Amino acid sequence: MNKINVIPNVASKFLEENRQNFLEYVSSDTIIFAKNTDYIFDRLDDFFAKAIEAFSKLSEDIKHVEPEALFMNSKSFKKQLKAFALLTTETSTSSELIGKAVTVQFNTHPQPSFNKKFDLLIENLNAYKARGYTNYIFCASDQQAKRFHAIFEEVNEHVDYKTIVTPLYQGFIDDDQKLVCYTDHQVFERYHKFNLKNGYAKKQAITLKELNKLEIGDYVTHIDHGIGKFGGLQKIDVEGKKQEAIKLVYGERDILYVSIHSLHKISKFNGKDGAAPKIYKLGSAAWKKLKQKTKTRVKKIAFDLIKVYAKRRLEKGFQYDPDSYLQTELEASFIYEDTPDQSTATEDFKKDMESERPMDRLICGDVGFGKTEVAIRAAFKAVDNGKQVAVLVPTTILAFQHHRTFTERLKEMPVNVDYLNRFRTAKERKETLAKLEAGQVDIIIGTHQLVNKNVKFKDLGLLIVDEEQKFGVAVKDKLKSIKENVDVLTLTATPIPRTLQFSLMAARDLSVIKTPPPNRYPIESRVIRFGEEVIRDSISYEIQRGGQVFFIHNRIENIKEVAGMIQRLVPDAKVGIGHGQMDGKKLENLMLSFMNGEFDVLVSTTIIESGLDVTNANTIFINNANNFGLSDLHQMRGRVGRSNKKAFCYFITPPYESMTPEARKRIEALSQFTELGSGFNIAMKDLEIRGAGDLLGGEQSGFINEIGFETYQKILAEAIDELKENEFKDLYEEVEGHQEKPFVKETQLDSDFQLLFPDDYINNITERLTLYTDLNDVADEESLLKFEAQLIDRFGEIPIEAEDLLNSVRVKWIANSIGIEKVVMKKGKLIGYFISDQESRFYQSPIFTKVLQFVQNHPQLCKVKEKQTRNGLRLILVFERITSVEKALKAMTPFKETVVAVS
Repeated sequence: MNKINVIPNVASKFLEENRQNFLEYVSSDTIIFAKNTDYIFDRLDDFFAKAIEAFSKLSEDIKHVEPEALFMNSKSFKKQLKAFALLTTETSTSSELIGKAVTVQFNTHPQPSFNKKFDLLIENLNAYKARGYTNYIFCASDQQAKRFHAIFEEVNEHVDYKTIVTPLYQGFIDDDQKLVCYTDHQVFERYHKFNLKNGYAKKQAITLKELNKLEIGDYVTHIDHGIGKFGGLQKIDVEGKKQEAIKLVYGERDILYVSIHSLHKISKFNGKDGAAPKIYKLGSAAWKKLKQKTKTRVKKIAFDLIKVYAKRRLEKGFQYDPDSYLQTELEASFIYEDTPDQSTATEDFKKDMESERPMDRLICGDVGFGKTEVAIRAAFKAVDNGKQVAVLVPTTILAFQHHRTFTERLKEMPVNVDYLNRFRTAKERKETLAKLEAGQVDIIIGTHQLVNKNVKFKDLGLLIVDEEQKFGVAVKDKLKSIKENVDVLTLTATPIPRTLQFSLMAARDLSVIKTPPPNRYPIESRVIRFGEEVIRDSISYEIQRGGQVFFIHNRIENIKEVAGMIQRLVPDAKVGIGHGQMDGKKLENLMLSFMNGEFDVLVSTTIIESGLDVTNANTIFINNANNFGLSDLHQMRGRVGRSNKKAFCYFITPPYESMTPEARKRIEALSQFTELGSGFNIAMKDLEIRGAGDLLGGEQSGFINEIGFETYQKILAEAIDELKENEFKDLYEEVEGHQEKPFVKETQLDSDFQLLFPDDYINNITERLTLYTDLNDVADEESLLKFEAQLIDRFGEIPIEAEDLLNSVRVKWIANSIGIEKVVMKKGKLIGYFISDQESRFYQSPIFTKVLQFVQNHPQLCKVKEKQTRNGLRLILVFERITSVEKALKAMTPFKETVVAVS
């Protein structure tokens, strides 16, 4: 934009005389910005002509108002514009509008291109500085600003510039103001995007909570009482006051009411779909036996896994240096801006690699969410420190794809990338292996051939495993010997729960990439019958918009017939055929041609399932989709929609009645979970459809089917905590540091105050249940204040009952921090029950000493007494005259300060 015309406001008397012609809600001192006035006027006249035409066709009986009174044409709009100051960037504006126009000339020109060559950028900035210009570089994030500083420091050049952390669409040089304003995304040649607020990103990722919404009649598991049926939210009477609780129905019509403060103890039952679980009578010993049996079994398996982890922790691996100038330059050259999760995953693996212990990290992210980019950065860090990298992939095609991706990303760097798969000839393989052993290959990418005995490394430092769940047991066993003293980075798209358990028990560190890339659309998924018409129309549409198509047909015998049918339906389309029995070189060239857009439709078997990244492919057909597993279907669907175009996936199936029940559920699950980031939900649904056995071992123990998946998770967590506190206490103290763990895991609350969201405040029962669940998950004051602000924003001023509910959470937190297991607020008293275990370390802790000192110094406020209970003597803290939750909070607040003083 080199000049603008500013046309002043000439309203005065004209405005007064024609007041009725103006849009009354627009102030007369408004400045109107116009980009293309001629176009605006033409469109107004077109619409006005249509209004006249429509009016002429009306019956005379209803022609009450002329179009001129309702609609505006260019003539009347020009009259109205004269009453406002108009600003336009047009070189020629209608003379009717200009009048006394003022032209403002800008002496600017756009930012030059540096092709990522920093010596040119430095030279340019210094030349402008010498001419008296001020240099600014606009960065999208603090991280980018740091990268510039690091790069300039590394090359040891003095550059006079300032960074401003504000995204700018395009850089420019202003010769009048003597300003140089460059943008980071133009210097690094990356795509510019608008910043999305985190809230939007959260909405895009479907959560497990949405999968587990409870409905009346659903089976739920209470960790202490077993499986019952959900009976909804119920109002119950406590000492004459109304409270809200969850109703659970057990065997022989037993009923249990669960306080809204204990919602974390219940979870939806997810066993084998369709099979009704066993419901016991309330108080039956059967549940306790089953829970104990599960915990004992889980402990045994977890013990073995943690022992392996402990062995790794005790070993010393290679300690990598902090990032070099080249590492910074590589990351800056990524053409997309990192998502927040990508940045976190990058920081995580760097922390691991720069420590002296061997890394074992799992990076979990949906298809197309940027796991490979994180892996490339880790690989380069290893090479930059003189180490070799092995990238193990499950398929031949993925090895070829990764080789292409790694080579493309690292072409500016001093790195040798090679690959091994069955596409290579015996001679090529031999040459590659010789170079690998001599240290002339830095990064080797390959299928299971990489774990053969004849593959020797000069100095292997990092092993990257892509889609580990697709490898067989034999390959995994061979991997164990390689893993012993090298860093390991594992990538997975659909997080199989068994894989996730390793990270749950800290036998493997976990980074999750759940934020989708910007400008990415969900894939529209449709279930169709095999029909030539829909296939023809969809392929024609995709080709017309310049895209490409996958057609998955997993039978080699008649794959040529399918390709011939497509050629007959869409004669203009260029069709290619690919399958695993083709000659290696031929298949490699075919894939390369498709990636380069040399043909329109690729008819193939499932060889494209993992890793084929064709950004221009936006439509996929999966023939006989009912024969594939959920994870496979999700992976294949992920081959499309990898750019900013709307993508389509067609699951071709026989009629529903002729499919197996499991196949129907798989197809329904995929139709349901089409949102970005739904891989975790699909893994959960897969677990539900097939049922699950022992997540930690190969054998099917069937425990999950008896107690539900989430309860299994809770028991697993309990078992691991017990192992951490007892058998592996020394190891975890070393790993986690000597941080003081809370003495009380959970504080119960019992009260006769009305602690609830009243019906007249939130009248939707499902919404109230969701909010109670959310409140149960709130862990600190900052989150509670956010929760409170959201309530006010959505439902208005908070009533006293809801205010008391929020304050009761604060009371629980303070009680928990001073060793109180149960708080009873009834009949004007607050009684806190200290830890029942008389041998607990709590009674020798500084916290307990401080609590006793406070009580001794303030006898008028509270007392410590001993009380006889069913389980023996208990130490209790007693406050009198507690007539409201607000008073209870006020009475407990001094103890909060006591805990802070101790810590």
